[in-house]
Amino acid sequence: MTVPQTRHQVKFYQVGSFAVGNRLVEAEHRSVQSTTDRANALTSGHRACQGCGEALGARYAMDAAMHATQGQMVAVNATGCLEVFSTPYPETSWQVPWLHSLFGNAPAVATGVAAALAARAAKDQARGIGDGTPSVRVVAQGGDGGTVDIGFGCLSGMFERNDDVLYICYDNEAYMNTGVQRSGATPPAARTMTTQAVGSEPGAPFGQGKNVPRIAMAHEIPYVATATVSDLRDLEYKVTKAMGMHGARYIHVLVPCPLGWGSPAGLTVQVARAATQSGLFPVFEAERGEVTGVTRIRRLTPVEDYLRMQKRYAHLFSPTVREDVIERIQAQADRTIARYGLLDTDDSTEA
Repeated sequence: MTVPQTRHQVKFYQVGSFAVGNRLVEAEHRSVQSTTDRANALTSGHRACQGCGEALGARYAMDAAMHATQGQMVAVNATGCLEVFSTPYPETSWQVPWLHSLFGNAPAVATGVAAALAARAAKDQARGIGDGTPSVRVVAQGGDGGTVDIGFGCLSGMFERNDDVLYICYDNEAYMNTGVQRSGATPPAARTMTTQAVGSEPGAPFGQGKNVPRIAMAHEIPYVATATVSDLRDLEYKVTKAMGMHGARYIHVLVPCPLGWGSPAGLTVQVARAATQSGLFPVFEAERGEVTGVTRIRRLTPVEDYLRMQKRYAHLFSPTVREDVIERIQAQADRTIARYGLLDTDDSTEA
């Protein structure tokens, strides 16, 4: 029960307007967020911080999933910021069938839900109802702490079994819910409560962490993609495409956290865009372990410009500028640009 999914390039002329998804284009090319009948899966009343990227990402992604399945969907949510700010007992801001799991077992719980729905569909087919395919789809979601670290084993198991679940990771690059501690997704040199800006190599260490999108690709599951809250249409496209598939699927969404990153609450989208335009966060999609498409950089941004937008990197610029550390981060971005061919002048397709 999925709606047709197409990718349509739209030119946005009213850059400074507050229009969402460009209501001036034909109805079939408008974003889900621009429609009056969107699900509002994560509705008003939640307690997210001002400018929370995760709240934006979850609403965009879940509304797109609801639209793609015509409302036939169940969501499983790991413990974390998203769960805490959206469901302070006994209240909830969710307008979808929603289950809360532990910090690390959301993929396993989602697998169980999918198995139960498949068993019910098989029983209905035996009674002459339906074709044995579940009409209700399953989406699991969590932050980088519950995905990259605590729930990593369950997630790999879900991939290995090719369970019929779409898992969405909202990556704000640290354990924000418990006080901004380093996670396996925290980038090098970033200051957190457990990687302080002290010593000769301040902040999070280089050479650690996990690149979960690439690990997911190594499982050769049907679909893997990355996205950010700075490109609504791209995120909606990828969620819609994933819901049109079966088997294990994974989408990794960059969601800046103004509190943990020390960035202005009104610049969340700009910060996310700078991450992509500097090459530090590649936006791509892959099927069965092979990269099938990338979003190329439109205007290359030096990593220094991106780093200066966030107080978690303030120690790289004061009391002295740490050119050596900035150069290492720039080298990391350059390698990513070459690996995915993010510049039109770069023909590299290494993955």
